[in-house]
Amino acid sequence: MGKLLNIHAGMAHSPAVIASYEGISAAIAAHGSFDARTREAIALAVGNQNGCDYCQAAHTLSARRAGLDDEQILAVRAGEVDFDDKLEAISLVAREAAARTGNVSDATWQAALDAGWSAEELSEAFAHIAANLFTNYFNHYAGTELDLPAVPELTA
Repeated sequence: MGKLLNIHAGMAHSPAVIASYEGISAAIAAHGSFDARTREAIALAVGNQNGCDYCQAAHTLSARRAGLDDEQILAVRAGEVDFDDKLEAISLVAREAAARTGNVSDATWQAALDAGWSAEELSEAFAHIAANLFTNYFNHYAGTELDLPAVPELTA
């Protein structure tokens, strides 16, 4: 983002917290196969599910850089992805896993397979979900002050 973010400054209060964050981020960077759009769709879905204003703001900026436009970003956040079947399927997996303590229904899992995700890719999605749960929960836990542009509230 070009600056030290409040989330990272907050995590740095504990070597264990910042090292944990760096570890999962490094593992994803070294071994992950998802493109930036997919990573950001997962992050937006999980952040919305968890009500993490900080992560939704950060990942809105990253999603724009990854090629999603504002309308698409809002659609991912709202769980109404109608512009890309594969992103819709992986977003639903991520949202459901975040909402149901890791549990994903057989129907949602099968829909992701039917959309073209492999079992290996769906396994990898867990690392991305976990990384986002970590940051979402940290922001709630630490009360991280928003130092990025706030995102609009979703309308029902």
